[in-house]
Amino acid sequence: MKVLFDYQIFALQKYGGISRYFYELMNNFYQQKDIEIEFPLYFSNNENIKSAKFSNHKTFFPNTSFGLKNNITRRLNKKNLKFSSELIARQNYDLIHPTYYETYFIELLGNKPFVLTIHDMTYEVFPNLFGTNDKTAEYKKFLAAKAGKIITISQNTKKDIIKFYNIEESKIIITPLANSLFPKNIEHPKINLPEKYLLYVGSRKAYKNFGNLLVASETILNEFNDIFIVCAGGGYFSKEEQYKIKELGLTNKVKHFSINDQSLQYFYSNALAFIFPSLYEGFGIPILEAFACKCPVLLSNTSSFPEVAGDAGLYFDPENVESIQDAIKKIITNEKARKELISAGSIKLKEYSWE
Repeated sequence: MKVLFDYQIFALQKYGGISRYFYELMNNFYQQKDIEIEFPLYFSNNENIKSAKFSNHKTFFPNTSFGLKNNITRRLNKKNLKFSSELIARQNYDLIHPTYYETYFIELLGNKPFVLTIHDMTYEVFPNLFGTNDKTAEYKKFLAAKAGKIITISQNTKKDIIKFYNIEESKIIITPLANSLFPKNIEHPKINLPEKYLLYVGSRKAYKNFGNLLVASETILNEFNDIFIVCAGGGYFSKEEQYKIKELGLTNKVKHFSINDQSLQYFYSNALAFIFPSLYEGFGIPILEAFACKCPVLLSNTSSFPEVAGDAGLYFDPENVESIQDAIKKIITNEKARKELISAGSIKLKEYSWE
């Protein structure tokens, strides 16, 4: 069987859970004798596939101005589209699995089938958070109707797909995600990391609820003056975030660091706890990463989180500041609770595999 994966998500993400998912899926297929993969990718700066044996793409890290860099990237992504379109049009495969929701490939398929992975329904649950020019939700719904099968990553997301798209339950297959961090010989990154900190990982988009975490942390970080919040990845703080942090008097208490897989393991392994205040997630790979690194997990009691973490997480209401504060205080003052969560996380992690 020959499966073609297109370029889309690897042009959109340098890091990220969706590109991680497709890397792991393709890497698993690459090692199987009865599955052949076709991966028409010309250019990508994605970290997940930079050493992938199944890809011959080019990387580009220009030492140029922001505007020129964006212009070059746009031109290279046109080559991605051309390369991908040409191979899809040849129809020399059994199945296509697009890596995101652009619809360009539909007219090139002929009678070839395709499957679609839907990772979450964030655009549908929070439509007001996305601009009117963003067509992602429209494209996704169109592809979902035409796909032979829909793959999703949690029961909660399956429920939302049925709710918003009115799609037959039998068309949807659940394949949970897994962990890709395996701590071993972790080196101390050459950064000035606080000794005691709560860890926040990844994007800070509005639905991620980072602002409420800051508000909840104000009194705690002032009461426990040796504890900090460390944000790993997700880009440096925006002007709005910097203003909010300053307004709350937390300028010296909230730190940001860039990451790679090796440094991320260190961040998890040395944190008092990993905190995930998001209002909605399709799954939440960082939960499993924290489990693997023996880091206690504090997380919202919403969407897929209870399904994924089970009894291995300490839950709070993400829209209630006092609830967030109570969870944080419990984890930083109760060593027994920390150890119990670490143990429960190690057990829960065994339920997940990429195979």
